[in-house]
Amino acid sequence: MAMDNKTVRDAIAIRGTDPQFLIEKILRTRIYECSYWKEQCFGLTESTIIEKAYELTCIGGQYGVQKPTDFMCLVLKLLQLQPREQIVIKYITGLTESENNKYLRALGAFYLRLVGKPVDIYTYLEPLLDDSRKLRKRGMGGYSIIHMDEFIDELLREERVCDVVLPRLVKRHVLEDSGDLDPRVSTLEALEMELEQERLAEERAAAGAGEGSDAEDRSRSRSKSRSKSRSRSRSRPSSRSRSRSRSRSRSPDRRRRRDVSASRSRSRSRSRSRSPARKNHGRRGRSASRSPDRKRRASHRSKSRSRSRSRSRSRS
Repeated sequence: MAMDNKTVRDAIAIRGTDPQFLIEKILRTRIYECSYWKEQCFGLTESTIIEKAYELTCIGGQYGVQKPTDFMCLVLKLLQLQPREQIVIKYITGLTESENNKYLRALGAFYLRLVGKPVDIYTYLEPLLDDSRKLRKRGMGGYSIIHMDEFIDELLREERVCDVVLPRLVKRHVLEDSGDLDPRVSTLEALEMELEQERLAEERAAAGAGEGSDAEDRSRSRSKSRSKSRSRSRSRPSSRSRSRSRSRSRSPDRRRRRDVSASRSRSRSRSRSRSPARKNHGRRGRSASRSPDRKRRASHRSKSRSRSRSRSRSRS
């Protein structure tokens, strides 16, 4: 059994020490002495440990009278085996697209947090913040329910998780300033950006449709105006021919009317020019015809007056 507590020969030192030393000695000693380690973890490999991870029912460090959990025993076994990075990533992302055990993911995430580089830790653990599946956590106070995103957030922020002191992790903004990491975009921010892009695309499409309708209306109006102008230009020769025919047909009548009106105007002008002479001549004739009568009447009156005077004288 003592042989099973040693790290593999070709293991790479983590931070200058044996990978198993990342777990405190007192907890490591309790793991070596527990029955699960002796019975279930003997002879495991990086592939057979997956079956044991599928059998897990909880995560945690120690429970009851400081007994190590099965989860912590498998973590120590991974530190002994030191699997390849690609296999650990498969633990985290899932063996297949449809099959992704939550406890295997939690196991791989905890191991990567212990031995991984800061850039790899942020790269592979931050996407797990979108996983909201429930996990059972066993501690000194019993069982509790925790979600996967909460567990990942503790690995990224806390210094001690599952009774294990985690290695110091470089802050994310430092890696962003150095250019090793791009600024993180959360799922909510990504969704808002997508909605904003969709809204802008809809506005552009609506603007394009409005411009297209305006262009169509303009082209229609232009075509209508062109058709109207063409019809007018076509109708102009016919109207001109009609007007010419009408003018030709009406020209003899107009000429006759003009001749009649000219003759009338001439006759009127002549009558007007002759009317004063006629009036004077009539007046002269009338005055000449009237003058003998007046003389006769005057002589008759004078005679009657003389007779009356003579009679009056004779009577006197």
